[in-house]
Amino acid sequence: MDELYDVVIVGAGPAGLSAAIYAARARFQVLVLEKEAIGGQITITSEIVNYPGIGKTDGKELTEQMRKQAEAFGTKFKAARVTDLDLSGDIRLVKTDKGDFQTLGIVLALGANPRSLGFAGEKEFKGRGVAYCATCDGEFFTGMDVFVIGGGFAAAEEAVFLTKYAKKVTIIIREEDFTCAGAVADKAKNHEKIEIHYQTEIVEAAGDRMLRSAKFRNNQTGEEWKYEAPEGQSFGIFVFAGYVPDTEWIKGKLPLDDRGYLLTDRNQMTETAGVFGAGDVCVKELRQVVTAVSDGAVAATSLEKYVSDMSQKLGLPQREAVYEPTASQEVREEETGTESEGGLISSEMKGQLKDLFGRFQSKVTVKALLDKSSLSGQMEDFLKELSGISEQVECLVSWESEKTEADEALPALAVLKEDGSESGIRFYGIPGGHEFNSFVIGLYNVAGPGQALSGSEQSRIEGIKKPADIKVAVSLSCTMCPATVMAAGRIAAENDMVKVRTYDLALYPDLKERYQIMSVPCIIINDETVEFGKKSVEDFLSILEAI
Repeated sequence: MDELYDVVIVGAGPAGLSAAIYAARARFQVLVLEKEAIGGQITITSEIVNYPGIGKTDGKELTEQMRKQAEAFGTKFKAARVTDLDLSGDIRLVKTDKGDFQTLGIVLALGANPRSLGFAGEKEFKGRGVAYCATCDGEFFTGMDVFVIGGGFAAAEEAVFLTKYAKKVTIIIREEDFTCAGAVADKAKNHEKIEIHYQTEIVEAAGDRMLRSAKFRNNQTGEEWKYEAPEGQSFGIFVFAGYVPDTEWIKGKLPLDDRGYLLTDRNQMTETAGVFGAGDVCVKELRQVVTAVSDGAVAATSLEKYVSDMSQKLGLPQREAVYEPTASQEVREEETGTESEGGLISSEMKGQLKDLFGRFQSKVTVKALLDKSSLSGQMEDFLKELSGISEQVECLVSWESEKTEADEALPALAVLKEDGSESGIRFYGIPGGHEFNSFVIGLYNVAGPGQALSGSEQSRIEGIKKPADIKVAVSLSCTMCPATVMAAGRIAAENDMVKVRTYDLALYPDLKERYQIMSVPCIIINDETVEFGKKSVEDFLSILEAI
């Protein structure tokens, strides 16, 4: 806690990234704290066509460019969950699960989480028919009927996206019409595979292990009707009913409205001087990327005078952000690479990996356990690309004839410690797409120093005494899966009682069928406990401690 930052930004969505760009460009020392993936909720949006100056992009690419801009101006990023704020002094304290940080000014770009509706069966069938992310889970509903609940931007846009997979999409809207812009709504209204029911609400979702039926009600007439999937089949319900602001932890510290949104003035400042809000967490009429980045810019520029005045009051020396190349920044847990032509690892990525691998505290080995399948051939090619980047990462190949009982299913990529023993981390598939990040961070966790852990997390990990076999089923297109894989791997790297097996679900239909998986990430522990959704280290520890 020795370093004092000019500005700490909590949240790395568009609002937080915009604030970072403006604050760092003003030559302030800026730290961005993000508990999950850089980019926020917008990263799950597959198509953005209304951002000024950019004809068409997706949420991941747009926010990745914002992140690079912020880093180019000297912004530092750290993965940490903020747990509390101490606003009592001129120097504020931001408390996190990875330590405390001192700062003069704060921007709260906390964002919001998808809202659940609470209809009967929603919780029971989450991951087995009820979903919240079309990009992550849409492909699981190929050839099926799908219902989209909601009438806003997300519902209209994602309903059109889901027509790529679904046999038919039915939109259920409580109001008389869509609540989003007409141009967006018209795409859904005019799509041949989409049917719309207005003034209608979902009442119940039902089934056995899988979703089989749903009941709906016309909220004007009270008339109810029921949908039943064809015999032996399932269907999907995607909920896009808005978001809940992530402000529970700041209640009583800063003013919120009756829905939990942060109250700010026209300059984005809260009632506490030097503390600003930006983005979806604030009270506002329009929640879009363009308004989020506007909030971030306003908050950062409004903060400039406060920080300058406070520095002068405290007699602090003039300090400027340190401009560093991207590769020398702290390890990013959500770094997305670009595939090179004909391969997975581009020359630019190899340069970044060489820098990262060079900071490993010990050597680590990636051992490919191969059979005669085509997947084995792909794994061998992947190791050829990975080998030679650094002496700290060794690549070995073992064939089916050398298989032992410990090798389990083949083919697989096993991560070994410096002494050649198993780290407990294996990948069943090529770690491409977003999972390349979790694969690299897995190596980092085994070689050390690894992702930061709080003292409590370290103690709880060491306290695990029962064997835990964790299977994580993922989709390489899912932006929420890597955080889960990394969290599980972090625990395995510290405790030999824990094994983590990551499966590319597209390659293991038997796994999908066995556990009736209709959403990712899906977590299976000891072949008994099944969980869905993104998990942190703390989430995993709570689950493991309850077994």
